[in-house]
Amino acid sequence: MDGQGGRPHKAERDALTVEVGYALVSAAFLAGVVFAAVAGPAFLFDLPGLLSALLPKVGLALAPIVFVVRVVSVLVDFRRAAQPSQPGRTSPDS
Repeated sequence: MDGQGGRPHKAERDALTVEVGYALVSAAFLAGVVFAAVAGPAFLFDLPGLLSALLPKVGLALAPIVFVVRVVSVLVDFRRAAQPSQPGRTSPDS
């Protein structure tokens, strides 16, 4: 924002767009890794029937949870970093 409650500047919009893209791509990658780590053994090895049926289901349950948690955590961190802790004041070491 421009500090006066107006519309955000183009640079701020661009930064938000990049951050949202990063959040989505990194979340998709992490969800895929979690799914592969949990469900992979069921596809690679000859496991007992119940375990080979359960692991992919657990992977499918965990992947969207990991995706949402990653997106939210990246965007919350971005929002925290974008706002000064005490507007109008300089840091003590400046």
